[in-house]
Amino acid sequence: MRTARKTTVIALLAGSALLGLPGGAAADSPTPDPTASGGETAAPTEAGTSFRTATAVRPGQRATAPASTGDYLYWQFPADATERATVRASVKLPAAPRSAPATWQIDVYDGLRRRQACRHGSQTRAVPATATSVELTCHLRTVRAWAEPWSDDPLPGAYYVRLTAVRLAVADTGLPFDASLDVTTASAGGAAAVDGGLSTPLAQGSAARVEPADGWSSGRWSTRWLWTAGGAALAALAGIGGYTLTRGAGRPAGVPGTRA
Repeated sequence: MRTARKTTVIALLAGSALLGLPGGAAADSPTPDPTASGGETAAPTEAGTSFRTATAVRPGQRATAPASTGDYLYWQFPADATERATVRASVKLPAAPRSAPATWQIDVYDGLRRRQACRHGSQTRAVPATATSVELTCHLRTVRAWAEPWSDDPLPGAYYVRLTAVRLAVADTGLPFDASLDVTTASAGGAAAVDGGLSTPLAQGSAARVEPADGWSSGRWSTRWLWTAGGAALAALAGIGGYTLTRGAGRPAGVPGTRA
């Protein structure tokens, strides 16, 4: 009788567990986040008109913007320590010829609005009146984790790109054009790492609205620590090996080592 009662209780508990599984699974499973699908922010389709209104763009995105000749277009992107950024801008001009040649230029500024020199690339181009496109490129120097106050080395933070026609005939002012911007970054590796870093990335107040996908890494771990630890280990092994060889060479031949 007792065995039959135990069997009934076990069956009831098993049935309750089976009936509760779907409800429990539905309650525990997270609700899909509609904003999580895709995961990436859409590439911007407009540009700002000043540093304060610069449109944020992430490295790897292709930003586009319609504008009129004579306008100043501004974008901003993040650059972290040991990174080398490359900025490429393209301008598509109307097919109809203009009245005179024009000169287009891109300038890159850091978070303190200091103009940064390009290592190489064509950041300024003069084009004839019949040109239908302009390609501009600026390869920036490696971003340093910190620098002396008197230097103009690129530092971690927001970087601003300005695109405009620096020489333009008055008759051609206001003609429409389409601009696009591509920013890519590449790591220089542990060779560019230094001890120390900025407490906060450089930015002009609340104007900076971008940061690297993995957060700012200035002052954190870098591969330089591996080289330091590896060098210390090799030095220790070399010391042990040298001590062993010296001890063996100093012992007379045929004389066994003394016991403690």
